[in-house]
Parts: sequence; structure tokens; C-alpha cells
Amino acid sequence: MLNELLCLSVICHLIPPPPQDWNRTWHVGNPDLTQCFQNTVLVWVPCLYLWVCAPIYFLYLKSHDRGYICMTHLNRAKTAVGFLLWIVCWADVFYSFWERSQHDSGASSSTQAPVNLVSPTMLGITMLLATLLTQYERLKGVQSSGVMLNFWLVAVLCATVTFRSKIIQAINEPLTVCVFRYTTFYIYYTLLLISLLLSALSDQPPLFSEASKDANPCPEIGASFLSRISFWWITGLIVTGYKRPLEQKDLWCLNSEDRSQRVVPQLVRRWNNECLKVKRPEEKTLYSPKKAPRGERKEGVPVEESEILIMKTPQKTREPSLFWALCLTFGPYFLISSLYKIIQDILMFVGPNILRLLIQFVNDSSAPSWQGYFYTALLFVCTCFQTLILQKYFHVCFVTGMRLRTAIVGAVYRKALVISNAARRTSTVGEIVNLMSVDAQRFMDLITYINMIWSAPLQVILALYFLWQNLGPSVLAGVAVMVLMVPINGVIAMKTKTYQVAQMKSKDNRIKLMNEVLNGIKVLKLYAWELAFKDKVSAIRESELRVLKKAAYLGAISTFTWVCAPFLVALSTFTVYVMIDERNVLDAQKAFVSLALFNILRFPLNMLPMVISSMVQVGVLIRSGQQINRSNNLSTNQSICKFNRINSISIEDGVFSWCRNDAPTLKRLSVRIPDGSLVAVVGHVGSGKSSLLSALLGEMEKLEGSVSVKGSVAYVPQQAWIQNATLKDNIVFGQERKESWYHRVVEACALLPDLEILPAGDGTEIGEKGVNLSGGQKQRVSLARAVYCDCAVYLLDDPLSAVDAHVGKHIFEKVVGPQGVLKDRTRVLVTHGLSFLPQADLILVMVEGEITERGSYLELMARDGAFAEFLRTYANKEQEDDESGDICYLHHHHQLAREVLGKKAKNAEVGRITEADKANTGRVKLSVFWEYMKAIGVVLSCVSIFLFFSHHFASLFSNYWLSLWTDDPVVNGTQPSREMRLGVYGALGASQGIAVFCYSISVSIGGILASRYLHQSMLYNVLRSPMSFFERTPSGNLVNRFSKETDTIDSIIPSIIKMFMGSMFNVVGSCVVILIATPLVAIIIPPLGILYFFVQRFYVASSRQLKRLESVSRSPVYTHFNETLLGASVIRAFGEQERFIRESDGRVDHNQKAYYPSIVANRWLAVRLEFVGNCIVMFAALFAVMARESLSPGIMGLSISYALQLTASLTWLVRMSSDLETNIVAVERVKEYEDTEKEADWRHDQSSLPPGWPTAGNIDIRGFGLRYREDQELAVRNITVAIHGGEKVGIVGRTGAGKSSLTLGLFRIIEACEGEIHIDGVNIATLGLHELRSRITIIPQDPVLFSGSLRMNLDPFDGYSDEEVWRALELSHLKSFVSGLPDKLNHECSEGGENLSLGQRQLVCLARALLRKTKILVLDEATAAVDLETDNLIQSTIRTQFDDCTVLTIAHRLNTIMDYTRVLVLDKGEMAEFDSPSTLITKRGIFYKMAKDSGLV
Repeated sequence: MLNELLCLSVICHLIPPPPQDWNRTWHVGNPDLTQCFQNTVLVWVPCLYLWVCAPIYFLYLKSHDRGYICMTHLNRAKTAVGFLLWIVCWADVFYSFWERSQHDSGASSSTQAPVNLVSPTMLGITMLLATLLTQYERLKGVQSSGVMLNFWLVAVLCATVTFRSKIIQAINEPLTVCVFRYTTFYIYYTLLLISLLLSALSDQPPLFSEASKDANPCPEIGASFLSRISFWWITGLIVTGYKRPLEQKDLWCLNSEDRSQRVVPQLVRRWNNECLKVKRPEEKTLYSPKKAPRGERKEGVPVEESEILIMKTPQKTREPSLFWALCLTFGPYFLISSLYKIIQDILMFVGPNILRLLIQFVNDSSAPSWQGYFYTALLFVCTCFQTLILQKYFHVCFVTGMRLRTAIVGAVYRKALVISNAARRTSTVGEIVNLMSVDAQRFMDLITYINMIWSAPLQVILALYFLWQNLGPSVLAGVAVMVLMVPINGVIAMKTKTYQVAQMKSKDNRIKLMNEVLNGIKVLKLYAWELAFKDKVSAIRESELRVLKKAAYLGAISTFTWVCAPFLVALSTFTVYVMIDERNVLDAQKAFVSLALFNILRFPLNMLPMVISSMVQVGVLIRSGQQINRSNNLSTNQSICKFNRINSISIEDGVFSWCRNDAPTLKRLSVRIPDGSLVAVVGHVGSGKSSLLSALLGEMEKLEGSVSVKGSVAYVPQQAWIQNATLKDNIVFGQERKESWYHRVVEACALLPDLEILPAGDGTEIGEKGVNLSGGQKQRVSLARAVYCDCAVYLLDDPLSAVDAHVGKHIFEKVVGPQGVLKDRTRVLVTHGLSFLPQADLILVMVEGEITERGSYLELMARDGAFAEFLRTYANKEQEDDESGDICYLHHHHQLAREVLGKKAKNAEVGRITEADKANTGRVKLSVFWEYMKAIGVVLSCVSIFLFFSHHFASLFSNYWLSLWTDDPVVNGTQPSREMRLGVYGALGASQGIAVFCYSISVSIGGILASRYLHQSMLYNVLRSPMSFFERTPSGNLVNRFSKETDTIDSIIPSIIKMFMGSMFNVVGSCVVILIATPLVAIIIPPLGILYFFVQRFYVASSRQLKRLESVSRSPVYTHFNETLLGASVIRAFGEQERFIRESDGRVDHNQKAYYPSIVANRWLAVRLEFVGNCIVMFAALFAVMARESLSPGIMGLSISYALQLTASLTWLVRMSSDLETNIVAVERVKEYEDTEKEADWRHDQSSLPPGWPTAGNIDIRGFGLRYREDQELAVRNITVAIHGGEKVGIVGRTGAGKSSLTLGLFRIIEACEGEIHIDGVNIATLGLHELRSRITIIPQDPVLFSGSLRMNLDPFDGYSDEEVWRALELSHLKSFVSGLPDKLNHECSEGGENLSLGQRQLVCLARALLRKTKILVLDEATAAVDLETDNLIQSTIRTQFDDCTVLTIAHRLNTIMDYTRVLVLDKGEMAEFDSPSTLITKRGIFYKMAKDSGLV
């Protein structure tokens, strides 16, 4: 140190006095710095800063080019001022040379110091560098520079000291003033101030920047440096939010680096690299994924063939690490936060040290007054700087968390599009949705605290170092208590972790079950099964709540240690300190500086176990994420074959399975299908027909052989997959819109009459899963989508089963058949319709996964094998038709085409059915808080508040007691009453601990009671809602309520309430202490309180609405995801993955658009509130300094230590009050469904029904009519029919004629608008819904199964014995199949029953009906998906088992109802004909035409 001072002295040309004289600077009433110090250190510091930063900054700018900014007035001003500064510095240099020359010539006797030459030269070069950097920034598109602003700020601060010094010198020693140097310095100082002001302004945006392309760019990009560090740039949005509720249009576009298209590919690339690293070198395989151009015609250029080749599963040496991939992707940006954290950790200890100096200052009456003011100013500056650094740290963390969530959701979505069927079994929809919603949120939360892993030990070490300095070895007692606390916290953290895993498992199961309930809600209502499934969901929920309760007890112990640990540490330290030596006096400095340090210690000590626990929990999530991401993809590796130009499809010795480890589903397949041929695939239910198409699509695992498919593929699945979009969008499916081709396709697929019925034509919105279309309409839309895509190969999985016979015939002729629009394409048609077989070029007969016969229709008949025998048994003798029926039908079509497509588009609003999740506006009503309080219990709520008060009162009094202790007089070097003081201090601590433990338990238990009540009531209200509610409400909204909102009520709200109450009492307590100590603060607290209130109200208004917008925009992400999972095979077949990925990314970005402003608003709030808190600290210190004569050190220490805590408490209070308001929205959203419309009562208390009703099965329909929505016409009208008990009645009619509507009316799924239905003389409108629905049975059109055992699917209430269940299976022809399963009745059905074929699922529904055996049975196209032989078996079962029952059958296959008692023919919702089939045929009306089309007459 001495050497450095001597060097400075030499430069200053002065040996004595030294460059800095402390007697002149510190121990005087009017301090000043020496001339030498001013001319060297104060000049060189800014120069040194810029020269160190310049190279790094230059490299940064070189690699971050944002485009250049044109020369503006601001830039010209900066450059001009820079050059002027350069000139002023050189003027000083030349003046020094002139002085030296004068000295050398003897004109002056004064000696010339080298510093007068060195410093201006150095400063001049630095100013030139600053000017050049300013220009380089302009060329690189920097609108506002932090590096340059800091440089000018440091330069101004250093020059300000010199400025003051020069003024004092001019006043006190006017003769020593050098006029030229003074003049140049004042000019220099003025120019510095101008430069500082100019650098605080922001320049115009650079040319060609990405932000300029956005409709509503984020102002952050163009904000100045000061605006960015203080988050001023968001103020405009917050003011808007205060004036009126924010809307979607107010939100800015995301910054380009936060968007999915930038973030997701980075993670996917890193993850793929990870996976490649861990794979051993694979065997060499040819692959070149190449897709034929769409619409390649047969006669055009030959389409190259693509073959799916088998690949050896690579052996893995280790697991690929998702964690490492995340680190590589987000680590570099996140490291900036670590730098901020180090600075913040060091600044944290400035407060206690300044407190020590202030107490010293109060004790030392000889210290000059300015020192107290200096400490106060230093404390204020340091706390403000700490605020800015901390908020920048949080901002970086939250932005990283946001990008992380975007990346995880995007990566999981991309994976879901290629995940194999085997992997789908292990990862359910519930798990994947959870990973995307709740778990991605947990990743985000951890990011904020992950730095605590290294920061907590650093804080502990620093705190212990300062404590040792303060109290000496006594600190070791406190350290011992801390060391004891760590394992306790560790054990709590690990146990909490186990509970969280258990809770997550229950939650996954609950969401999975809820997903299925919502998907199959129609079936639940038809069978009156709501209560059974409500009980199943409630059982899972109860196990979840049991785990939550255990976690609550652990949480109470954890809170107890969190609050009591610092107190126990302080108590043990003070006890040892005063007891080991009588001379050890606990004065104010030792006590309150130690307390401030203990308070700092509290955070890292308690956070560390929580962070470790969170990391372990996130570790579990990472493993589940790894499992989903690592699960096998479908084998889409294809190689182009140059041979085999004749065949469009070829399979050589193919063996296929749904899972690599399962037994083969398809065996020994060898097929060659020439270009342009029509192939029919026939066989019994479960023979492998649909599997064959899946194998051609690459959906199955290929175990042996090879497959080649030439050209692009279109696929029509057996169960139509319909998007929640307009009818037009469903058909066009992302292709280019070609009007004439579109009209041709719509007409060919018989959709014109449907367009006439739909409220907005082809602009009608179709609900989720096609809820507002009939089965036939869905299937025709699905077929139209495939035809419109104009591909080379068409795979059609029984698309004609769900349509009426005459419509089926029309579609076959117009689309699939030899004269249809697809006549030149290769068509593989799975069918049960025998009438189409003669026109097929090739027929494949499948039995148990093998092709047993193949050939044309005539060849197979000639061979006289099993197929020919089957045909002879089931095909009716076909007669020659005259074309009258068809001609009439086709004429009707062309007429409609002119009408429908000639019309202008109908109003699209009319066609909307789904309701987007709406964001409520304005403040959360007090009634919502009251509802939550009632759910907890009012008494428990009041007890909790009282316990909070007790704890804080004890805490406040214990610290006040400590201040009285420190002010005790010292007698003979010791404090006489220390044992008494220590005893009371300990007792107060114990009472705090008891109160803490009790309130923690009471709040957590209250939270669980509220959770149970709110979830149960929501579940009940949703299940009580009518079908129209589910058609309107996207399932994503409902899943969101049951997952995210319920999770908020379970875990987040109780902890927020605890923290809100705690911080509220802290703030009140701190203000009381400060006011008692320094009553003058009373002048300052009201204006600061008003400022605080306004900032808080401004913030809460916007924050609350942003939270709502974010919540509302989250639902569409899950809805789209659910929809994609259901239609993944269709999306893959059409090669539309990219479009769906773009759509998903768009929805995620739309969601983040609301999330990003909300995290910035948090930072905006924190900066302003901490500034208010810092002002209170400053005024508390300032008034304490002013009143030091009358103030005891103990009270001053107490006051300032509370003031130091107040900043954090104030910010935390607003954060918690805002969080409480934004999260209580979850209660509001859960309670929403209380007010929606409900169905009629399930059961009436006083049931007047006779036992065993209905006994005869008479159905009397009188003038019946119903409509689907208030604003629509009647779907069914004026139906008057009397059906006698035991009659078999067929219901037929064109699609949309009202067949299914009539059955919905019978089950009161839709209530009647007019007329009545009587069953056995009882008006069904007077019954409870369950009384009605449980006593009549339906076999629905869509067979819905739930995940669970087969037995549960047949009998969810466990009302029948195993013998009865087996009997039902035998009668439904499933006994042999179920007996062959390893688990028999306990066979686990997968989600939606996907591990059974559609036909088998239909037979399970038949078994349900046989079990219930009611007097009335309704079949809604129940045999559409089964082959003729199975259909025949079902019909014979119904005839024998339901012989004495009334059977209503909605039929497409007219041969199934030709022997029925009567047939009801509906047309446009009205009864057209009703008589026996033979009578209707003789009348030659509508039924006659339909029978003729089916070849029955």
C-alpha cells in the first residue's frame, strides 16, 4: 500500500503530504480529498472502467448484430459532445505543455507536476474511445447502452467530488486558482452532465430489425438502459390495466428469442445429440425419407416408392440426460443470473455493517454529524442498488423458466406426434397433459431458486464470518444449533418429496379418469353411470387428500423450524456469550447487528433443504419427461426402392405387432397391389383388417419382412376423427383451397343435404370430437377430407358402415367404385358391405391376422371356399335395379348443389357452438373470498387469525425485550439482571414456536377441507350438466379446472395465505417499532403509505387481469393437445405434422404473451415497493441520526434492524396480496359451474314408480318435438306413435332425419319442447333421470370403454355375480375371446378401450345390455362396425334374449329389420311412414326406395 501511495506522490510531484490525508478527509467537520487524489484516482477510475469493458463489449457487439441505426439528432449530439470533450482534454494537455515551456524559459517559478500531463492525455484518449464506441453501437443497432451510461455516470460522480473541491478552494484560497484549468474543468463537467443525459435516452429502432415486423412489438427492445433496469417500459400497459381491464389485443408480441420457433428446436437438437451420444454405432441402413408429391396421377411421372425398413434396436450404454440437454440449451443465458446473485449476496451484508457503524456513531458523541448522514446516504444507495440487482436476477430467472416451459411443452407435443403405440400404453394422456401443465410449472418455479445451491453456503459463510467478528467463539453455539437443524430439515424435505410423488401419482390417475369421463360423458348419461364414476374419482381424490394432509403436518414442522431456527440460534449464541464470561456485555451493537445477521441466515438455511427437495422432485419429473421423450418413435425410416414399378403396395413376408414384445397381430402377410386397383378387405370382427391398414401406415412394429407404399397416402379411420374447427376446415385440412374440386368432393361424399341442415353451411363450427354431427356425417366428412387431399393411395377403414344404405351406395359409386372420383387411385377398402364386393379388383379374406383367401369376386366364388359359403349364407339374392331410385336421389343432389353452394356464406356466428374460456374482469369479488372461508369453516378461520396475531405479538415483544436488555446499565463491567432477561427472552421464543406450529396446522387443514369441498361440488356440478354444456365447453377447459386450478387450491392458496398473513403482521409490527423509536417518521409514513397503496392498486389491477388472460389462453393448448393425441394416426398419414406443430407453437406463444408481461409487472412492482421500503429505512436512520442525543442505542438498533426487514416484508405483502387475488381466481373458476344450467334431478325423494317398472314396455309418443339449442329449429316434430310391449320397431331415414334425436328424447338427454312420451302409462318427464335411464337400455352408435378392468366396464356398480357376467359374455359371443385372455374378466382395457377392436367394443356394449336386461332396448346403429356373420349372431341373440322386450333399432342395414313388427320412417324430423315392412314395400314410398337401393326388393 505504501509503495502505491509513493508512486502517486511522485506523479503528483509531492513527497509530503501523502496523496490522501485521513485527518483532512474523515476526522473533520467539513471533509475534502487531497488535490493529488483528485487528479489521479478520480480521473483514472472512469478511464480504467472503459478500457477494461471496451474489448469485451466490442466482441459482444460483433456477435450480436441487430441491423444499423441511421444517423439521428441524438447520435449527432452524442458524437459532437464526445469530440468537444476530447478537445477540452487536449486543451488541458497543450496548456500543460505551454506551462512547461514557460517554466523551461524561466517565465514561471512553479514546478510542473507530471499528473497535469498524464491525466488529461489519458482522459482525452478515453473520450475518443467513448465517441468511437458510440458510433460502433449505432452501426450494430444498439438503441441504448448500459456500458456507456455507466461510464458517464462514474465520470460524473468522480468529477462531482472535484467540482465541490474546486468551489471550496475558490472560496477559501482564491489566489491559488488557475483560471484556464478552472474554465476547462467547468466546461468538461457540463459536457459530462450532457453526455450522461444523452446516454439515458433511447435511439430509434434499427433498420431491418425483427421487431419492426410485429404488429404490436414489445417496447422492451427499444427501451433505454434506465428504463430496462427499472422496468419503466411496462408502465404504459400497467396504466392501461388500471384504467380498464386488459384485453388480448393489448398484449405485445413475444420477443423473437422467447418464441417457440426459436426455443423448441434448440432443446430438440440438444436432446437428439444426447440420444446420439449414448447409442452405439448402428448397422448401416439405407434411408432417404422422401414423400411423393400430392396428387400424382397414375398416368403421370412414375411415383418413386418408399419402403419402411426394419432397423436393429441400438444397444444403449447409458441413459440420455434430459437435464444435461436443458443445461446446454438454457445454461449460458441463465449464468448471467448467477453473476447478479453473487453481487446481491455481497450487498446483503452491507446493511448490518452500516447498522454497526450507525450504532457506533450514536455511542461516539465526538463523531462529526456528517458521518451519520453519510452512513444514511450510503445505506440508501446500497439498498437501492441491491434492489435493482436482485430484480434483474429474478427477471433473468423467470425468462429462463418461461423459455424452459415453452421448450418442454413444444418437445412433448412433437414427441406425441411420433410416439409408438407401445409407448402410448406406458404414458397415458393424463400423464402427458400433467407434464405439460403442472410439471412444466414446477420446472419454472425451481429455476428461480436453483442458484441457492451455491448461494446459500456462500451467505452462511459470510454471515458466520461477520458474526465471529461481532461475538467471537460464542457463535459456535449458534452454528451447532444450525447443524442440528439441517438434518431435521433434510428429513422433512425427503419425506415431503415421497408424499409429493404419491400425490402426483394420484393426480395423474385422477386426471386420466376425468379425461375419460369427459370423453365418454354421453355414455355415462345414457347408462346412468355418473354416480359410479363420481365415486371412482372421489376415491382417488380422497387418497390424494390423505397424502396432502400428511404433507401439511410435515409443512407445519417445517414452518416451525423456519421461524424458530433463527431464534434458537440467537438464544443459544447470546446465552453462551453472556454466560462464559461475566465481562461479556450484550450491548446494542452486538445484539442488533447479530440479529440482522441471524435474519439473513434464516433464508439460506431454510431454502437449502427446500431447494434440494424441489430438485429431487424435479428430478422425478425429468425422469418422467425422459421416459416420454425416450419412448420409441414409429418406424418412419424409409428407403426408396428403384425396383417394383408395377405395384402400388407390396408386403413381403410381413409380420407385425402393436408392441415389439407382444405376440404378432398380423402373420405371414404377402400382398402385391397394382396401381389404380380397388382392393376389398373382409373378415370377422378382430380378424386384423384395421391392423393391416395400420401396418401400411407404419403405425405397427414390423418384426419381419418389408413393406412398400408408392406415393402419398390418405387414410379414413374406422372411427372418424373430427377437429374442433369449421366443416370446411375439416375437409380442406390445411391444403390449398380449390373451389371447383371442393364442390365436387362435397357432392361426391353426399354432404350437400347436410350443408343445408347445418346452421352456417360449411362455415358451421364442429364441436370437439364432432359432437354436433351424427355418426354418418362424421364419417362422410372424414372421407371428404381424404378425397380432397388427392393422394396416390387411399386406405379406407370401413367408411360406409355408419351411413344409410342408399347414401353408402351413392358414395361407393361416386367416390370409391370403378366410376368414382378415385377411379385412377389405389384404394384399399375394409368393408362389411357385401354388395360392393363384385366391383372390387381384388378381395383379401382375413382370419386371425392372416390372409386366408385372395382373388377377384368371381375367382373366390369359383373356388367355392369359406368365403363363397359365407356369401351364400348372408347375401340376399340381388335383383336387377331400375335406376329410378338413384336418378331421383342424384337429381335431388344436383338441385341442392345449386341451392347450397349458390348461396352466400351464412353468418359464421350462427355456426359457432363451442365457447372459449372467458376471462372475468375487474376485482375479484369479496364473495369469492367468503366462499373460500366458508369452505374452510368460519371458526377455523378466526382461530388461525388469532394464532397469527399471538405469534407476531410474541416476536415483537421478544425483540423489544432484547433492546431493553442491551440498554441495561453496566455495573462493575457486568449487567446484573442478565439471567432474568435471558429467561424471559427464552420464554417469549417458546410461545412464538407454539403459536407458529398451531397456525400452520390450522391453515393447512383448513386448505384441505376447502379443497375437498370445492372439488366435490365442481365434480357434481359438471356431471349434473346437460349434454349441450359438454358440446359447448371444450374439454381442455374442464381438464384445466380439474388439473391446474385444483392444484392451485390444493397446494398454492394455503401457503400464500400463510405468507400473506405473516408479511402483513410483519409490516404492521415494523411500523409500530419504528414509530415508537423515532416518532418523526410519522411525518413520512403517510405519504409513503399513499405511494405504496397507489403502486399496489395499479399493479394488482393489471396483474390480476394478466393472470386471468394467461389462464384462459392456457386451456386451448391442452384442448389442441388432446385433439392431436386422438387423431395422431390421421395427422401422420396425411403428413400434416408440421402444420399441427405450428398451430401448437402458436397457442403456446399466445399463452406466453400473457405470462411475460405478468412476470415483468412483478419486477416493476418490486423495484417501486423496495424503493418505498428503502425510503423508510433511510428516514428511520436519518431521524435516528438527528435525534442521537435523546435516543438510546438499543432502541435505535431495534428500529433500524426492523426497518431493514421492512423492505422485504412490504414487497412480500403486495406480492402475496396480489398472488392471493390472482390465485383465488382458481376458486372463482371452479365455482363457475355452479351457475350453469343443470339437468333434471337424478332421483326424486318420493318415487311413485311401481317396482320392476316398466313391466310391459309400451311406449306412447304424443306430438313429440325437440330442438338442440334455443336458437335452432325443431330437430324432431309432430311425432305421434304408439308402440306395444314386445314389439320390434325399426327406425330408418336419411342421415339428419332425426333418428338419433328421437332416442335422445326417449332418454331425456335432450328435453322435449313439445308433446310427451309415456312408458307403461308413466310420463317420463315426471321421473328422475336415473330412474328413467337405469330402466331402459341402449347399445350406442359409438362403443365407449373406460380404462379399467373388463368387468368394471360391464358392471361398474358391482351389481351382478361373475356367473351372470360370463353368461352375458357368452350370449354376446365374447366368451371364447375373454377366456383366452390371461386375466379373463380382470383384463385391463386401455384408455378408450383401444386394445380391443371396434367390433369387440360393440359386443362389450351388447353384453352390458344383456346384463341389465330391461324391458326396453334401443339399438343405435349398434351393428354398423361388425361383419355380417357377427351381425347375424347379434340379431339372433337380440331376438331370443329380448323376445318379450320392446326393441327400437336405428338401422342402416335394412336386412336386419325386415322381420321386425313395424318400421318408423323419418324424413326431415317428421314421421313419414309407420307400418310393417311388407305393407310399406307395397306402398312403394320412401322405405321401398331404400330397400331397393339395398337390393332387398
